[in-house]
Amino acid sequence: MLNVAVAVAEEAADHVRSRRPEVFGIVGNGTSSGDSVASKSTPTDPVTVIDTESEQVIRNRLAILRPDDAILGEEGGGDRGSIAGVRWVVDPIDGTVNFLYGVPVYAVSVAAQIDGVSVAGAVVDVAARSTYAAARGCGATLTDSEGRVSRLRCNPITDVSMALLATGFGYSVTRRRAQGALISEILTRVRDIRRIGSAALDLCMVASGRVDAQFEHGLAPWDWAAGSLIATEAGARVRIPAPHSSSADGEVVVAAAPGIADELDELFAEIGANDPIHET
Repeated sequence: MLNVAVAVAEEAADHVRSRRPEVFGIVGNGTSSGDSVASKSTPTDPVTVIDTESEQVIRNRLAILRPDDAILGEEGGGDRGSIAGVRWVVDPIDGTVNFLYGVPVYAVSVAAQIDGVSVAGAVVDVAARSTYAAARGCGATLTDSEGRVSRLRCNPITDVSMALLATGFGYSVTRRRAQGALISEILTRVRDIRRIGSAALDLCMVASGRVDAQFEHGLAPWDWAAGSLIATEAGARVRIPAPHSSSADGEVVVAAAPGIADELDELFAEIGANDPIHET
């Protein structure tokens, strides 16, 4: 399953990489020429024709390699309620806004789950041409653009006040308002906060030590299915929603280096960051 996840994610990433210059003529407000972009949950939540194409690449390949397995994709959907057996959870472009604006931070995420638990996953950093991967119980790796493979481990940090946190924001006004209030509470208690625009890569950065922790409310399964496993296998303490949860439930996803996990949880409990943030 790990080999399949890596192969499928890398094939989709190649497609995304090749198609962006051909399709988009970006103008100052982040819109494209033609009909290449539409909106999803809100006007600020875009989907591009390349998102759809990338997911189709993944679905076509999985139909050949794993024809009996279920698929849950961000664009093509699937049965979220049925988690028994093997299910592939895919995000064809995680970081679509970055992709749309030409910010080189977006990824393809592919995970295999058994009975709702991620057992293998790959996250390809498309612009960097690097692949994060993990299988349950086997550790996590990063393969760079030159083909060099390194094992991933979280930072050995022990003090939250010196921690660099990654986060992201939802698309609804209600959720963003609540998330902004939490940021104002957290920012004075940590080293700093980063918002790069791809939850899958945020989780992988915890695994690689580029950040010390990640948290975000309202992520969908395709946002965290692969990245959470990669972070876990690199030693992170990870909290994810129950298998049947959806992004509308507003639960928090947290991944933290083990040396700060307890202290960060205490901080989040104090300010209410562990509580769901529901959309209205």
